[in-house]
Amino acid sequence: MRPSYDLFLSLVHPDDRVEIETTAQVMHDGILHDHTYRLIRPGGSLRILSGRGEVYLAADGRPRAAARIVLDVTGQEQLARAQAAERRRKQALFEQARVVTHTLPSLPDAGEAPDFAVLTGFSAEAVVPDGASAAAALDEERLLWRETLEAGFRSGNTFTSVGTLALPDGRRERFQTTLVPMRDVDGTILEWINLVPPANPEGDGATEEAAEFDEGIEGFHLRVARGLLDWSMTDLANASNLSFSTIRRLEESTEGLGNRSRRAAITALRAAGIRFPRVDGGAVAIAKV
Repeated sequence: MRPSYDLFLSLVHPDDRVEIETTAQVMHDGILHDHTYRLIRPGGSLRILSGRGEVYLAADGRPRAAARIVLDVTGQEQLARAQAAERRRKQALFEQARVVTHTLPSLPDAGEAPDFAVLTGFSAEAVVPDGASAAAALDEERLLWRETLEAGFRSGNTFTSVGTLALPDGRRERFQTTLVPMRDVDGTILEWINLVPPANPEGDGATEEAAEFDEGIEGFHLRVARGLLDWSMTDLANASNLSFSTIRRLEESTEGLGNRSRRAAITALRAAGIRFPRVDGGAVAIAKV
């Protein structure tokens, strides 16, 4: 087969052929642009090529010859297109369902994956230092959320936390973040898969009433937390403006778990330095800072 420019053009995909200069255009304009295009081989297989061309001029300035370097970039282009399609799916998921999904490196303190910033509108600089979830949290929740994330990462197990994010457009929404470790055959964590849906997608009005990071805190947690502070039930009652009998019922779990008294007791404990990070798949731990 005798190589020629016309033969080359005949192999270019019809939809891409219009972008490639013809022989007449090269000779007349003296320009051979860089292109990425699809080429259909004689056997029917399709490759993606990247070409960079140069036109050589005669002494009088007229084009006398042209050359093009061609690279097969099929793998890179297919990967780039797959990544672009995945970004579009994630964008649609966030815009229509307020759900963010992305991955984190095996050492999360290296910074959140940029997907979180791109999808939510935060700048990459704003979310990297403390991790996106912590950086985007309200001031009063940031420390609690950061502690929950750090404890969960240390545990090496799936864990969940809930909190309110202050989005760049001024809205405040409660989200639940669930992180799942992805491991290799040896059990080493390669990365974390992060799913962040709205904490209250049904819109049942419970968002404002929900306590910050209260989920799963029961009576025995209050009793242990009080012990870390060396508080009596009377001390906790005074700190939370509750009665002694209410504190006793709370610790015995005979009081409804979602009531205001319980939240008042938890708030008082937190104000005194108690934290309730989540570990081991969402289990509540208790720490004093």
